[in-house]
Amino acid sequence: MIIGLLTAVAASACYGTGSVLQAVGSRKSARREAAEASTTGVTQHGGPSLSSTAKAAVTWEFMVGSVLDFIGFGLGALAARLLPLFLSQTVISANLVITAVLSIKLLGIRLTRAEWTSIAVVCAALVLLATAAGPEGSGHTPIAAHWWLLAASLVLIGGGTLIVRLLGGRAAILAGLLSGLGFGALGVGVRVLNGVAPFDLPSLLGDPALYAILVAGIGGMYLHTVALQIGSVNGATAALVVGETVVPGILGVLWLGDSSRPGFAWVAVLGFVVAVAGAVAVAWFGEPEPGTESDAPAAGQETEVATR
Repeated sequence: MIIGLLTAVAASACYGTGSVLQAVGSRKSARREAAEASTTGVTQHGGPSLSSTAKAAVTWEFMVGSVLDFIGFGLGALAARLLPLFLSQTVISANLVITAVLSIKLLGIRLTRAEWTSIAVVCAALVLLATAAGPEGSGHTPIAAHWWLLAASLVLIGGGTLIVRLLGGRAAILAGLLSGLGFGALGVGVRVLNGVAPFDLPSLLGDPALYAILVAGIGGMYLHTVALQIGSVNGATAALVVGETVVPGILGVLWLGDSSRPGFAWVAVLGFVVAVAGAVAVAWFGEPEPGTESDAPAAGQETEVATR
């Protein structure tokens, strides 16, 4: 349990730091395109084009952030094998706290008292979850369920990408939510993946869950990048938190056999609900006051984060 918790915390730190660095890179790319009066940076719906997203991805800040994301992915995958999903995914999603704190220095954000209070609530909820968590389930599921996971990942990422591109600049929160659902599917896939312990390469390569992990992970990173380009980093990350924790946590309990300690079920439920609510509160209080941020900033414009 302790090793799993430490692994999840390390994954959270990598993800949180990576998110802020990716936001810095995205904004640098947006300023450059604005200075060049680029007309190829946005789609007809006002969202970032594939070209502008690619340009954001080659800034050094974004690349370092992506490396941290990959390290976080590895650590998060290990945590998902060692802890119940409702605990591992919630601890990992606490990267929103790290994102908010680092944003003070790197993005010039000043957190309000309400935001600091929300951060404290998230931390307290994680203590409740760690106290209540029991043994993780076995993760053994029929191979048909792995095919369903792959199909769901393809629909989620493919359909979500299309919807986000159609909505354009209005899709920041939706893109964050869909990326979170993608990362949640990734966590579930890691948990049920065959051929890991003991290692069996043919079994691993033949498992549809492996390809669900790849689709959900890569697609989730793309949608998160889009969310960072067109909206508040805290808002996008909070939406990601909801998608990344709620669905996997429920699936872990109902499908994979995760459980709490005897007599601590109510503590686990309370901690889970409070953690998600606290993460949403960080985003809610972190939204800019009316008139401080454009309603739908395009990829060719500089995206401002709440500054009070």
